[in-house]
Amino acid sequence: MVDSKNPVTAPDDAHAARHRVLCHELEQHLHNYHVLDAPTISDADYDLLFRELLALEAAHPELISPHSPSQRVGAAPREGFSKVKRAVRMYSLDNAYSEAELRAFDERVRGGLSHDEPPVYVAEPKLDGASIEVVYEGGKLTLASTRGDGETGEDVTANIRTIRSLPLTIAHAGRLTLRGEVVIRREDLAQVNELRAARGEELWANPRNAASGSLRLIDPKLTAERPLRVIFYDTVEPLAEAHTDTLLGLRKLGLPTHGREQRCVGIDEVLAFIRAFESARFDLPYDTDGVVIKLDLLRERRQLGTTTRFPRWATAYKFAAERKETKVLSISADLGRTGTLTPVAELTPVKLSGTTVSRASLHNVDYIAAKDVRVGDTVAVEKAGEIIPQVINVNVALRPPDTEPWSPPTHCPACDTPLRRSEGEAALRCPNAACPGRLKAAVFYFTRRSGMDVDGLGRVLIEQLVEARIIASLADVFALADHRDKLLELERVGEKSVDNLLASVERARTGRSFDRLLTGLGVPLVGGVAARQIAERYGNLATLLAREPGEVELDLSAIAGIGPKIASSVAAYVADPIQRAALERLLTLGVRAESKRLEKVDGPLTGKSFCVTGTLSEPRENIHAAILARGGEVHTAVKKGTTYLVAGDKVGKAKLDAALKKGAEVIDENRLRELLLE
Repeated sequence: MVDSKNPVTAPDDAHAARHRVLCHELEQHLHNYHVLDAPTISDADYDLLFRELLALEAAHPELISPHSPSQRVGAAPREGFSKVKRAVRMYSLDNAYSEAELRAFDERVRGGLSHDEPPVYVAEPKLDGASIEVVYEGGKLTLASTRGDGETGEDVTANIRTIRSLPLTIAHAGRLTLRGEVVIRREDLAQVNELRAARGEELWANPRNAASGSLRLIDPKLTAERPLRVIFYDTVEPLAEAHTDTLLGLRKLGLPTHGREQRCVGIDEVLAFIRAFESARFDLPYDTDGVVIKLDLLRERRQLGTTTRFPRWATAYKFAAERKETKVLSISADLGRTGTLTPVAELTPVKLSGTTVSRASLHNVDYIAAKDVRVGDTVAVEKAGEIIPQVINVNVALRPPDTEPWSPPTHCPACDTPLRRSEGEAALRCPNAACPGRLKAAVFYFTRRSGMDVDGLGRVLIEQLVEARIIASLADVFALADHRDKLLELERVGEKSVDNLLASVERARTGRSFDRLLTGLGVPLVGGVAARQIAERYGNLATLLAREPGEVELDLSAIAGIGPKIASSVAAYVADPIQRAALERLLTLGVRAESKRLEKVDGPLTGKSFCVTGTLSEPRENIHAAILARGGEVHTAVKKGTTYLVAGDKVGKAKLDAALKKGAEVIDENRLRELLLE
């Protein structure tokens, strides 16, 4: 941690060499984890390497470059996006929707080639994401832009750098311009929507919208919180004379591709690939909406050329989204654990994409008003991203004459508390923290497989337990054994099912990791990834509760990937008297959720603690990160045991008095730099 204008010391060759090694190792681990899905290092060990990098760059800021893994967290927000004019236009693809249209495409291709042999095509997934162009110069990522109108896009380089599956440097000496898609995996969409729901924002209907919206966020730090991935499918500067060899070359450079291309001789082999892929595509972790067919050889592409809009050597076969019409029997509202009400259409059951659909989300009151969905309407239903049933439109011609527009509820259906709708939000919320409906939803979430994994607690039984006041908080799940007789009195609950339930509760009491507990608690903004990072920091609930809320916020803010909003949310959660009482009761009831704690860094500041105050030469979170990376501890206030008060400009008299009273040595920023370098 050095003022870059007046460094304490210049980095020597050893520091520079170590910096290069750390950057290379961290990038390789990111590639193994995000691209290959084959991590070779634990999250804890990765974090140790990352902290070492932060400490090295704090001591020698001259080593920091845009290509360091430390810069993936996102730069400062911008006023907007600058325009990028492309040297080579990014064309759209013509579409085909039937075998006949594909055969017509094949006839045009064969007519434009100078040989009689069947054309050699490459068939590959048509990725359903946000189109992107990424440029490497001399092996370094220098520019990324959105598709825009094909000729001009928007500069999103700062946002693209936050994508962990994308290498910031590659072993390629010249210029390499890549074309690809930014995607979000379907399993990750739920995490994004959980964050949006907690913020009162409209949920993303599908991964494509989530990817596109995340890519164009003005603040790259927000983009860094999204689980974005990039998949490349072509280059502007040729790597080889065959497209299949180009894709292989990209993979050898460590660049992510889909890896699902197939070389096809003639249109019949293309059609066979499409028929096989139409069902196999659902096994992919990301969305596809068709198959791209393109000539394999670049010389043949050049021979055919382009129209004003499309290349003549490629087309996209689009799968039709399955859509069925059915009737709206009623419109209800599901109450979530955060108090958000989600309108739901109850439907006449209809078979859709292999499953029977009887309910479809209507998202929020604005969505219903825009679609004008009414009870009795005939509606078209589709699965967003092939997963979530949603109402697409209303067949007004079939509307019964006596229907009326739906009126949103004014009071909570569970507790009758007046609902609230904050300015700028689409969501209706029940503000009553003691609402039994919110509790039922919270208990259901708490006991799912991603959380404490308690078998036998379904929605019906949870409703009975809450209504009978056997469960009044999440902690009461672990006191069910005290109410065995009452459980047996419940309707449709037998002795064997009670015994099985209580046995499952006992397994969960000591057999779940701390990150599972954190996930199940449903702390606002904390998804599975953040829960694992928090669990590695503290190891268990008792250690977390032993820290003051302000210290928790500081601890978490220093963790790469934990943004200030998440850190603040966790601190507020443990500070809330109701939540804290429930957490402490979990400990009283013997819940011992443990995770392997990230080993404390052993460094020159081990055994020393710091409170940092006043105006300093760089952001305080950078200073905290440097202290933690060297083995020190950070306190939010001067207390008994605080070793140093680091005093910047305009420090308050109260802090200085507290240091004098509690025996903390007052030092300035220069002295701290010396301690960091010892």
